[in-house]
Amino acid sequence: MAHDPKSPAHAHPTGATYLKVAVILTVITIVEVWAYYIPALVASPLFNPSLILMSAAKFAIVVLFYMHLKYDHKLFKALFTGPLIIAGATILALLFLFAKISL
Repeated sequence: MAHDPKSPAHAHPTGATYLKVAVILTVITIVEVWAYYIPALVASPLFNPSLILMSAAKFAIVVLFYMHLKYDHKLFKALFTGPLIIAGATILALLFLFAKISL
């Protein structure tokens, strides 16, 4: 069976897509650094969770596009995403346990 590079399963992003992703990652990083320089926000209980969410968003974007997980087989997505969810839930539970974040 011949390899068909034009099949939808093997579609890869263009250079323009990578440029858009890089701009999005840059904007998120700018917002993270900017937030650190606002004393009222740093003192807020929402500071740590907001940084964690922005970091998680950047992680997901990098994994999906630069590591091509978005274009891989569903089995590989499941093998990566399952343990990632467990690790994230463990970290979140530890943050609550040690009172780094509270409800």
